[in-house]
Amino acid sequence: MTSEIDSASLLSRAGQLVDLALKAGADSADAVVVRSRSKSVGVRLGKVETTESSESDDFSLRVFIGRQVASVSANPGFDLKALAERAVAMAKVSPEDPFAGLADAADLARSYPDLDLFDPTEVSSDALRDAALAAEEAALAVKGVSNSVGAGASAGMGGLVLVTSHGFSGSFQSSRFGCSVGVIAGEGTRMERDHDFDSRLFHADLDPAAEIGRRAGERAVRRLDPRQVETGQNVTVVFDPRVARGFIGHIAGAINGAAVARKTSFLRDRMGTEVLKSGLNITDDPLKVRGSGSRPFDGEGVKGEKLVMIEDGVLKHWFLSSSAARELGLHTNGRGSRGGTAVSPTSTNLALEPGSVAPEDLIRSVGTGFYVTELIGQGVNMVTGEYSRGATGFWIENGELAYPVSGVTIASNLKDMFMRLTAANDIDRKFAVAAPTIAIEGMTIAGR
Repeated sequence: MTSEIDSASLLSRAGQLVDLALKAGADSADAVVVRSRSKSVGVRLGKVETTESSESDDFSLRVFIGRQVASVSANPGFDLKALAERAVAMAKVSPEDPFAGLADAADLARSYPDLDLFDPTEVSSDALRDAALAAEEAALAVKGVSNSVGAGASAGMGGLVLVTSHGFSGSFQSSRFGCSVGVIAGEGTRMERDHDFDSRLFHADLDPAAEIGRRAGERAVRRLDPRQVETGQNVTVVFDPRVARGFIGHIAGAINGAAVARKTSFLRDRMGTEVLKSGLNITDDPLKVRGSGSRPFDGEGVKGEKLVMIEDGVLKHWFLSSSAARELGLHTNGRGSRGGTAVSPTSTNLALEPGSVAPEDLIRSVGTGFYVTELIGQGVNMVTGEYSRGATGFWIENGELAYPVSGVTIASNLKDMFMRLTAANDIDRKFAVAAPTIAIEGMTIAGR
């Protein structure tokens, strides 16, 4: 399932599509092929419930006539000439987009490194089944676990082929392997649920299935017999790294150039000012070897480079594609991501760089507070920064995790949260968004 894509034939087909678009009257054009292959096996209580396999080739063509643009998509087997003519006809009747166009030729990647993103290891359906069963078995073996939500294992790969009318032609591919399991601890009204997972580019790097299962079981059991806390307290909230990654995603959304251009980011007027506590840095690196979010060039053929998006607390960059950059009067930094026919800016390997304090010492310094292991709901307003989400985790007393807590809402404003954030030193960089344990002072708690 992870065998390599025949990039040469796809590049040839994409190149033909671009040439036909120019012959049909386009001033410029680009063609993208996104190819994916995957298979997965799901089990529950020792029995296989699902076995899935998929393979797709998605062709997209963008054509430009002046500032008029149109995009079309097709599956394999389409008529190249008919698709190109249809796209040009659509562009001729489209309204002008003053920011539309290919990336500047000077920005195109003329060469790019091998980032070691592809593992050719073939994993059979039987091996995926065995991994899922092993994860579930290990989770159910944890004392206190009473039932399984299910376990799964997967293997797959994806590839991007891009050809433009102004000289770019390139491709890359990456593999992906994963294993996950969810279980229930307790009985009746005492039931609590939790899960664990791992996902890697290389199969040999994947955590053992039994270890993933054991962690899931232990996490569920730890949540048994939760208490509620009093409403109205202002406390320090500590985010488990798994939760902190999602929180860092809010920062990424706030410094996305497309959101800034639409005026839907609460940081839209803060370039060059302090938006995080002094000493904190957020980096983004598309060229990280074996990075989960790595890519040798972006969805427009532009080679990115490692950027310190927020340096010593000061906002230095937006995530920019060519169109978002033009709208803001700036220059792309190679963060354009292809999603179907659209290009939009995204992060790559994003990290809140770690601090110097160990997570245990950070929790100890809190004294009394709330350690969050799961967030619930979508109560985040990216226009105003208002933040209010349900949470579960553990109450901190005397600098130690004392007892499980649920039915809690934590609230503040992201602008204030960013300025009150302290980072521990326990970062795990295996995911595309990486963050250590973080503590945020002065959040409001609502409980009973």
